[in-house]
Amino acid sequence: MEDGAAIWRIARDSEVLDLNSSYSYLLWCRDFAATSVVARDETGDPIAFVTGYIRPDRPETLVVWQVAVDRAHRGKGLAATLLDALTARVASDQGLTSVETTITPDNAASDRLFTSFAQRHDAPLEHEVLFEGALFPEGTHLPEVLYRIGPF
Repeated sequence: MEDGAAIWRIARDSEVLDLNSSYSYLLWCRDFAATSVVARDETGDPIAFVTGYIRPDRPETLVVWQVAVDRAHRGKGLAATLLDALTARVASDQGLTSVETTITPDNAASDRLFTSFAQRHDAPLEHEVLFEGALFPEGTHLPEVLYRIGPF
């Protein structure tokens, strides 16, 4: 739980993620620690994270909620390393046949991350709009495109 404030700051500073309340990041660190991962620098401070959860109706599917890397540590493949480590851990702990996430059409970095993940794992990748932008109350949100990777 002590990582909640730091990952909230990393998400806020990413300038691309939808920022959730600081409280939600504390809850995430408590309730979904088994399906999330945090990278630390040499001093032990969090510098990157991947949060996820198991879909209740598909217990073999990991949904990746957010991925963020502190600006000073970007461009080193850290997000891919964390995503690979998390999926390997979840697969080992409870089995895993697929990964899902949603990405807005303007998020090229996330598109590259998940497309390369599918390629590294020799898994099919499907895209479809999960939530149209009009469903969001603020009226300016881009659609959220579902990326379904698997079966592994």
